[in-house]
Amino acid sequence: MADTGEDDGTRTGNRVDIDGDATGPVIAGNYNVVVDAQHGSTVTVLMDGRRPRPRRRDRIRLLPRRQGTPLGRDADLAAIAAALHGGESVQLWGPPGVGKSALLRYAARTLDAGGDGVVFLDAARREPQDLAQDIFEACHSTGGYAPSRGELPQLMEGVEATVYVDNADYTAEQLRTVMDAAPDALFVFAGREEVLQGTDGRAHRVEGITRDAAAGLLTRELGGPGDPDLVTALWEAAAGTPLLLLRAAAVARLDPAAGLPRPGAVRELLHPLFDRLDEPSLRALHLLGTFRDAELDPEHIGALSGTPDAAALCAGLAGLGLAEETELGYRVADGVVAALRERQGLRPYALERLCGYFADWAARPETPAAQVAGHARALEVLAELAEQSGRADLAVRVVRAASPALARSLRFGVWGRLLDQGLPAAQRAGDRQAEAYFTHERGVRAVLTGNRVLAAVLLAEAGILWRQLGDTQGADAAANAQQYVPQEPGAGAGAGSPDAGSPDGPGDGLTNPPEGGASDLGSSDLSSSGTDPTPLQDPTAGTAPSTPSPEPAPPSETGASLPADPGPAAPDMPTGPSDPGVPVASDPVSASGAATSGGGMPVDPGPPLGSASLPPGAADLGGAVVTGGAPVAGVSAAVATALKVAAVIAALTIAVVAVQQSQDGSESRSATPVSGSTTMDAGFGDPTPEPEPEPTGLAGIWWSSEGGGIEFVEAGAGRYTARARDVCGDTITAEFSGGGDTYSATAPAYDMSSGSCGEVLGQVRTTITIGEDGDTASVTREMASTVREGVTCYTCTPFTLTRAS
Repeated sequence: MADTGEDDGTRTGNRVDIDGDATGPVIAGNYNVVVDAQHGSTVTVLMDGRRPRPRRRDRIRLLPRRQGTPLGRDADLAAIAAALHGGESVQLWGPPGVGKSALLRYAARTLDAGGDGVVFLDAARREPQDLAQDIFEACHSTGGYAPSRGELPQLMEGVEATVYVDNADYTAEQLRTVMDAAPDALFVFAGREEVLQGTDGRAHRVEGITRDAAAGLLTRELGGPGDPDLVTALWEAAAGTPLLLLRAAAVARLDPAAGLPRPGAVRELLHPLFDRLDEPSLRALHLLGTFRDAELDPEHIGALSGTPDAAALCAGLAGLGLAEETELGYRVADGVVAALRERQGLRPYALERLCGYFADWAARPETPAAQVAGHARALEVLAELAEQSGRADLAVRVVRAASPALARSLRFGVWGRLLDQGLPAAQRAGDRQAEAYFTHERGVRAVLTGNRVLAAVLLAEAGILWRQLGDTQGADAAANAQQYVPQEPGAGAGAGSPDAGSPDGPGDGLTNPPEGGASDLGSSDLSSSGTDPTPLQDPTAGTAPSTPSPEPAPPSETGASLPADPGPAAPDMPTGPSDPGVPVASDPVSASGAATSGGGMPVDPGPPLGSASLPPGAADLGGAVVTGGAPVAGVSAAVATALKVAAVIAALTIAVVAVQQSQDGSESRSATPVSGSTTMDAGFGDPTPEPEPEPTGLAGIWWSSEGGGIEFVEAGAGRYTARARDVCGDTITAEFSGGGDTYSATAPAYDMSSGSCGEVLGQVRTTITIGEDGDTASVTREMASTVREGVTCYTCTPFTLTRAS
């Protein structure tokens, strides 16, 4: 149930919890999901009348923590009140530290709620769809239910609450998405940029406070008035920014003999504050900096920093303007991470310890799913640090541990973001079991969010991967979920499949995802696999050459600075604070063998991973995938159509050619492989060996325009070999023979209509013709032979190779 807080400002919990058994099934739209941390989640369709009936709460009251009264904000409060009274939503905007959050929190507690009550939420690094679920749960007793995007506005109809949203650094479209989820509510957003305009509401810029308010702030913090002339000079130098004035008062409070700093130094007070902190405070601040813009519960801060009373210590840091108090706990204040990056002598935290701690915590059955979702940004940062340090295995451990709880939390946006991190990490770590699991869960999520094509693609690929591992339970779960892939427009409902066009169906009632491939906002379902989502909607679209993604930088043995700022967030993601994190390292720090995270402080990623299970080699030159002409038993015609696409994508992912057997024996149709999809398997990272000097013929390393690298080894007498893993999981050697500038090889084509290797339906011939310059080559593919009529190659489109320099 929603935690409402008491008038004394205390909160018994920091987030809205899901009602019911957190370890049991959850329901999204028409789907019942049983989350499985080992073999992949299972999906079933609810029978009529079995969906939960959310009950509207009698009293909606989810308030922020109580805080002091912000000074000099009477005019701002009056502007907010006037807009709400006139039925308008408001966006407060202004630079970091100007006091937006303090103003918003005070308004949520003091302005007339009206209507049905008040909801306060923090949107920092949250997906709009997850924020919409937060609002829904704050206003209803939900029973662990996430309505579809088409149903949510209906359930929220008539709910006249005032919703205050801090750190809402969204685009105008994303703000509208949140507002549309509660059509009768009024919203007060706080963000850095002005985006709310026109009929959506009014934008109100938050400026620095007046001179009198600045004098009052310094008097309150120092326990008495300061020199009027110095106060005025400080106010002018700080442009009335409360955060800078708070830090100026903190310096004087920690060192009374020194007094207030010079006006010219008011923007450079972080290092003087660091110098005045005791060791426990600096250690806790360094931990918060390690997690960048993520918030941490004081329980975790205390456990990892060794601080007995972490809550009181962090409250003290907030009073100094170094930390920010949130509903969950604390995060660093603006500018602190950049200053910590410059500070010498900080004893870094061990990456392996941090990852192990949070992985163990997230995987515990007693850990509430809502708490894991609340720490999702911290888990995301850990996975990023692990990847940057060359420890993809640690990233896999964190994401794998958190994924089940994130699914149970019904926060599908952040769940998707973590899965998008986990899949490529598993591929880089050579963890085939985790790769199958993440692929499976991404497929289940695509079902729940209504992304028809992507769901079919991922679940078919997951079935292949599970069978390669001999995990029949996982393969059966993937096959079962394929039955519930949303229908394409005009298709009849398959067995047990809901009507995706119904408001009760998944997603937003649209069967085709919007441009970009994902039907939900804020998370690209294809980003981690490197595929371009657009061709998924049109299997006949052409390809564009893609640049192979570089491998993570090898560990560096030097470097004492913090990682460089990664730059602003993508425009379709909540931006939030973009300061990079404080890197982690061995504990204690080792002077040798330490890696760096993004060029930062020494990082000890722990024992190195073993060598890849498969060598670099040919990718798209091996066997082939064929889907049979008849639909799989129990699967609708629409799903069978999607499986044709799935076979193509799965083939590209695991380095084989996709072939489709036509049902009616009609003439062949070509489908270009997805642009940008990698043709390298988990054991086939981008080749790193230096090319042999002046190679002849095919010998050497070539880059494919379809992505990935191919290494050809001369076998003598006009023969060259390239290694790959075929669709059945076997490592094969493709042998190309010929002479002059033309070489060819053949490989079997398999029936994949059942989701695993079926009968061989023919042979595919791949021909490589080297150009006159010797450094480029054209590649063509065709059916060399078939066992019956009507077998058509759907990915026999030409592509090019470029010799590595």
